[in-house]
Amino acid sequence: MQLAQWLNIDFPLIQAPMAGSQDSRLAIAVSNAGGLGSLPCAMLTPEALHASLQEIQAETRRPYNVNFFCHETPTPDAQREAAWRQALQPYYDEFGIDPADIPTGPGRAPFSPEFADVLQDFKPPVVSFHFGLPAPDLLARVKSWGSKVLSSATTVEEALWLEKHGADAVIAQGLEAGGHRGMFLTDDVTTQIGTFALVPQLVKALNVPVIAAGGIADAACVKAAMALGAAGVQIGTAYLLAEESTISAIHRAALKSEAARHTALTNLFSGRPARGIMNRFMREMGPLSALPPAFPLAPAGMTPLRTQAEAQASGDFSPLWSGQHVNTSLGESAAEITKSLAQAFAA
Repeated sequence: MQLAQWLNIDFPLIQAPMAGSQDSRLAIAVSNAGGLGSLPCAMLTPEALHASLQEIQAETRRPYNVNFFCHETPTPDAQREAAWRQALQPYYDEFGIDPADIPTGPGRAPFSPEFADVLQDFKPPVVSFHFGLPAPDLLARVKSWGSKVLSSATTVEEALWLEKHGADAVIAQGLEAGGHRGMFLTDDVTTQIGTFALVPQLVKALNVPVIAAGGIADAACVKAAMALGAAGVQIGTAYLLAEESTISAIHRAALKSEAARHTALTNLFSGRPARGIMNRFMREMGPLSALPPAFPLAPAGMTPLRTQAEAQASGDFSPLWSGQHVNTSLGESAAEITKSLAQAFAA
């Protein structure tokens, strides 16, 4: 199957949805440039989702993707939250923060009937998921509109599960990828492997298209992924440097600095493993810890530290999401970046 033809785009190139780092402008720019732009929806309310979809449909006639998380919302654990706040107390003291003033609660919402109600009015061409797939009835609703369904797998087992449960294509998320790991059948990070080991295994195991993601930052990497049998690529970190991205000046500077050479998986900022640039908080706490509350409850305790540190021009307490391969020379706009990456598909 030719992925570009199947998705009705010019190049088999998907811009990775990056919650908290972009809005509809990036998705619109990539779609208009011939790729598949993506809107991350995990941090949106249904009302905000509706407004964003109106913006997309007003600015592009090309296909686009909307992305949702499929995590189970955990029951808050007061004892675990208290232990986490106690571990953060020295940092609260440093910045003069009273932990009693910090609210609790999730910062990201899973796909739900309320979101499906919004999507039904727009019938997006592509709907993708992270952390598995939604309940069968919700997935059936999405497919009833003609939307194509993608989801991320980090292991062969996850990929086979996704294919069995209705994914039309699988995104092979290698260990190099920035942001949250899409792992959902296991919490064991030792199961996670690199993109160029994962892709050929999934190509061999699956009957649906495999889309390579992780560490793909230039046309040469795109060609390598395609040579391994990938039907297309999904690229995130490269687009973080686009002028349309909404990351902070601190995050942008970190991506352009030597610090970007050292990334690590960490669960400190959200409660789930995600790859970001190593900073003071990750070094001092240890990037992976049993202390943070379950995803997505952990950010509440971190938010005031991040706010105070960023006010002092410091990213020491910020999630500086990044993959292992940062390329700063692709261009300044999303269109330029897409054009640079699409050179891999030239005849």
